[in-house]
Amino acid sequence: MNPQELKSILSSGMLSFPVTDFDAQGNFNRAGYIKRLEWLGPYGASALFAAGGTGEFFSLAASEYADVVKTAVDTCEGGVPILAGVGGSTRQAIEYAQEAERLGAKGLLLLPHYLTEASQDGVAAHVEAVCKSVKIGVVVYNRNVCRLTAPLLEQLAERCPNLIGYKDGLGDIELMVSIRRRLGDRFSYLGGLPTAEVYAAAYKALGVPVYSSAVFNFIPKTAMEFYAAISREDHVHVAKVIDEFFLPYLDIRNRKPGYAVSIVKAGAKIVGYDAGPVRTPLTDLLPEEYEALAALIAKQGAQ
Repeated sequence: MNPQELKSILSSGMLSFPVTDFDAQGNFNRAGYIKRLEWLGPYGASALFAAGGTGEFFSLAASEYADVVKTAVDTCEGGVPILAGVGGSTRQAIEYAQEAERLGAKGLLLLPHYLTEASQDGVAAHVEAVCKSVKIGVVVYNRNVCRLTAPLLEQLAERCPNLIGYKDGLGDIELMVSIRRRLGDRFSYLGGLPTAEVYAAAYKALGVPVYSSAVFNFIPKTAMEFYAAISREDHVHVAKVIDEFFLPYLDIRNRKPGYAVSIVKAGAKIVGYDAGPVRTPLTDLLPEEYEALAALIAKQGAQ
């Protein structure tokens, strides 16, 4: 799959990022991960991100990362395309990118570099170096310390033909509009705010109809139905699901930093696809929060 073919796939449909399975000791659980991917694959997501943010990329050792990506690629071969998360320092991100390409990932999601502050020119140089280290398509994730502007993205687009996508995790509408208007059809555009469904209608109006869903991990039927309702602008259905599920879900998610991942793993466990605990520095939901989430999921019915 060349970068332009990947861009075409990412320009429509709904995406998701499976959680990474750990056993009770916190080690990668390959069998559980395979079972998860086999369960989620047929529901119709356009692509899946292996070892993404919700997949706890930031907590994986290099050897584990390779195992996660290879397992995802092998399990989903001939089905849903796999993009691998990459990040960290420039040299580290390049190593991950080249390993993911070698293992057969169809593309990369370039997560923000970590901790250190950097100028926009420095961040752009980081993105360019990673793009030029591989031939597969790259989606850059504007989030946290990565806040590329429209002029810089335009320059990167000219220098990096395989930079084919932009994912927004900032929620800065002015910036999103400026990027969408300036870059036009050069990129595929993905909504990437946590619990993206809450923002999906607004982003569709901005010309960004595609988003990645975390709740697809445990209520995939509901997630796909919600995406379809957004696509056809069924405001009644959208409002109903937001009121009945997403707003109370956000109330739980927002109680502690890091719960955007923890709550998804809790949801997976509730529906019978236990992915094990999150790794520190994240913490799992408290028992009463877990029960509140279970009640919300029950109201969505069989998946």
